[in-house]
Amino acid sequence: MMELSELKNALHDGDVADVVSQLEAYVSSHKDSAEAYFLLGNAYRKMENWEMALNNYQISMDLDPDGPATLAYNATIEVLEFFNKDMFNQ
Repeated sequence: MMELSELKNALHDGDVADVVSQLEAYVSSHKDSAEAYFLLGNAYRKMENWEMALNNYQISMDLDPDGPATLAYNATIEVLEFFNKDMFNQ
C-alpha cells in the first residue's frame, strides 16, 4: 500500500481511478485519517462523482473541522449550485 504522500502525487500525475481504489483501501485501515478522506474527496471530484466527493469531504471535516476539506466542500457546493441566469433569457 502506498503512503499518503505517494497517493497525493499519484492523484496529480496518475490514473485517478487507480488512486481512488488505493485510497479506499487506505481509509479502510486508517479510519481516523482526515487527510486520506480529503484526498479521496479530491479524487472523486476529479472524476466528477460529486456525491462521493462531498461524502468524503464531510468525513474529513468531521475528523478535522479546521482542515482543508471544509473549503473544498463549500467550493464544490458553490460549483454545483452555480447557474447563469442570463443564459435562460436567450
